[in-house]
Amino acid sequence: MPGLILEHFVPYRMSIASNAVSDMIATAYEALFGLRIPEWRLVAVLAEIGPATPQGVGAATRMDKVTVSRAATALLERGLLVRQPHGSDRRSHLLALTDAGRVLYGEIGPKALALEAELLGGFAPAEIAGFMDMLERLQAAAERMGGR
Repeated sequence: MPGLILEHFVPYRMSIASNAVSDMIATAYEALFGLRIPEWRLVAVLAEIGPATPQGVGAATRMDKVTVSRAATALLERGLLVRQPHGSDRRSHLLALTDAGRVLYGEIGPKALALEAELLGGFAPAEIAGFMDMLERLQAAAERMGGR
């Protein structure tokens, strides 16, 4: 019976590929916009869904609360984000982009799409569509399986 061979183990290969893509994007976003990946994810999520609680951002991005908090603090300091009161609990708040945050998102979006186009340039549209379908199915399967 063959043992585990990392190069043939799909979760390992996905992790390595994901890290390589994230490193490439992180380098570009840091150089162009002074943003780390968690900060970019926070900007993108808030641009897409509007104001959200830190817990909502964490659920949408799968970032832990410490990562969300650090990203929010960095964006608050740059004037790209504000905290808004939320409900009767004074400790609860919503995170929202400022006008400057929305402008930044508008600048980053085209660069993100250009990087994606370059990254996927060697694939046919049908391959990309199939890959996206497989990613959705893998995520759904992992979520069904839970923390086994």
